[in-house]
Amino acid sequence: MNEASTAERVTTGGVRHDLLASIVVFLVALPLCMGIAIASGMEPAAGIITGVIGGIVVGTLSGAPLQVSGPAAGLAVVVYDIVQREGPAGLAVIVFVAGGLQLTAGLLRFGQWFRAVSPAVIHGMLAGIGVLIFAGQFHVMVDDAPKGSGLTNLLSLPEAVWKGLTPMDDSSHHLAAMVGLFTILLLIVWKPLVPGKLKAIPAPLVAVAVATAAAALLGLNVNRVPVPENLSDAIRWPTAGAWTNLLDGRFLVAGIAMAFIASAETLLCATAMDKMHRGPRTKYDKELAAQGVGNMLCGLVGALPMTGVIVRSAANVDAGARTRLSAILHGVWLLLFAAMLPQVLRMVPTASLAAVLVYTGYKLINVKVMRELSAYGRSEVAIYAATVITIVAADLLTGVLVGIGLSAIKLLYLFSHLEFHIEDRFAENRTILHLRGAATFIRLPQLAAALEQVRPSTELHVQFERLDYIDHACMDLLMNWRTQHEATGGRLMIDWESLTARFHREERESGPTQEAPLEKLINGRRRMRERPKEAVSVKT
Repeated sequence: MNEASTAERVTTGGVRHDLLASIVVFLVALPLCMGIAIASGMEPAAGIITGVIGGIVVGTLSGAPLQVSGPAAGLAVVVYDIVQREGPAGLAVIVFVAGGLQLTAGLLRFGQWFRAVSPAVIHGMLAGIGVLIFAGQFHVMVDDAPKGSGLTNLLSLPEAVWKGLTPMDDSSHHLAAMVGLFTILLLIVWKPLVPGKLKAIPAPLVAVAVATAAAALLGLNVNRVPVPENLSDAIRWPTAGAWTNLLDGRFLVAGIAMAFIASAETLLCATAMDKMHRGPRTKYDKELAAQGVGNMLCGLVGALPMTGVIVRSAANVDAGARTRLSAILHGVWLLLFAAMLPQVLRMVPTASLAAVLVYTGYKLINVKVMRELSAYGRSEVAIYAATVITIVAADLLTGVLVGIGLSAIKLLYLFSHLEFHIEDRFAENRTILHLRGAATFIRLPQLAAALEQVRPSTELHVQFERLDYIDHACMDLLMNWRTQHEATGGRLMIDWESLTARFHREERESGPTQEAPLEKLINGRRRMRERPKEAVSVKT
C-alpha cells in the first residue's frame, strides 16, 4: 500500500471502516462468485478462487483503490461458450492470454483507449449480456440445464416455466422453481421493507441464506452447490499440451476479445466509481496492468477471468471503505470461508444462486437507457438495439463489433455530411449561406458548388452557427473564392469573432494544444481585417 495520496493513508479509524466494509463486500461477493461460476459452466470454487485473487492480488496493485475485482456476470456468457468449445483447459490459456494483453496495454499506457467506446455500445453490451444471463439462468433456476445458444435459451423459456409450474414424474423442477422464486422475492423486498440499520446487510446474502435454510428445513430434494472439501482441489493447472494452443489463432482471437470486454467493463466501472467517492482518482493504466496480472494468475490456476465489478465496488463505497485494505480483506475472508467451511457452501441450492443471477440479468436490461440515449438522436438507439439483438442472436463479440462498426459509420457520416441553404435577399443585395454539418475536404466539391450558385456582386454572409466543424481546406476555399467574388463587385462577410470563440470553446473542452493550422488561418484573417486597405468586410 505505497500510495502517495494522503487519501489512502492508513489510520486507526480508517482500518476500522475498511474492516467493516470488507465484511459487507465479502457477504455480497460470496454468492455472486459461486453463481457466476455456475453460469459460466465452471465449478463454484473456480469463482471463489477468482474472487480471492481479485481481492488480495489485484486489490494490492490496483489503480482504483476502492474498486473491487472478481468474476463478472458480463463475462459469464463468453466463458460459458469457451468452456463448451474448448473445455476448462482451453479457458485457462485464453484467460492467461487476455491477462497478458491487459498487462501489456497497461504498461504501454493504453488505458484511456479502452474507454473510447460509444455509450450506446456499452449499454447495448450490458443489456445483451443481461438477456443472455436471464435466459440461461432461468433454466438453472428450475434445476434444468441451459439449452445452448442465447437465442435457444430465450425461445425455450416457456418450456422452463412449464417445468417449474407442473410437477413431472419424480423431478425436482417445481421445487427448485419455488426456491428460486422465493429468493427473487427476498431480493426485491429486503431493502424497501427492513429498518434502516438492517439495510447494510446485502440482499443477495439474505436471500440465499434464507432460501438455503428453508430448503434444508423442508428437506427439499433440489440440486446443491458442489464445493470440494479442499479448495486446492479446485485448482486446475494447465498441462503442457494446453499451452500449445497459444499457437492456435482461435485462442489468440478469443484472448483479444476477452481482454477487450474485460478492460472496457473494468475501466467503465472505475469511471463510475470515481463519481461515487471523494478519495483517490483512478489511474487507468495502473488499473489495467493490475487486472492483467490478476487474469494471468487466474489462467495459471484454471479459475474464471475477472473484471472490476460495479455491484461489489458500490457496496464497498456505501459501507464506508477508505482505502484498498477493504478490497484486500474481502479476498482474505473469501479464502478463509471457502477453506474452513466448505460444508456450509454445499448446503446452498443451485436454484437460489441462479435466481440471484436471473435478477441481476433483469436489472442489466435497463430499458430507461433507451430514453436517455434518445436524447442524443435515434441513431444512438439504433446502435443500442443492433448491439443487443446481435449479441442475443449470434454472440457477444459479434454484437460488440457490430455496435462499434455502426458507431464508426455514424461518425464517418457526421464528419462527411454537409448541408447548405442559400437565402437571397434581393432588396438588400444580400445573400446568406447557411451551413450545417461538417465542412471537411471530403465535402469540398459540394461547398464549391454552393458558392458557384451565389449571385455576382452580392454581399455574401456565411453562417457558421449550425456548423459542427470546418477544416483548413474549406476555409482556404472560402478565401480564394472571396478574391474572385470581389472582382465582380461583391463582398464576403464572415463573423470571425464567433468562429474564433467556437475554436476556443472546443479547446477548453478538449484541453490546451499547440496552435493548429485552422487557428493560424483564423487569426491571420483577423489580423488582415485590421489593415485599413483590406478589401474583405467583417461582421461586427
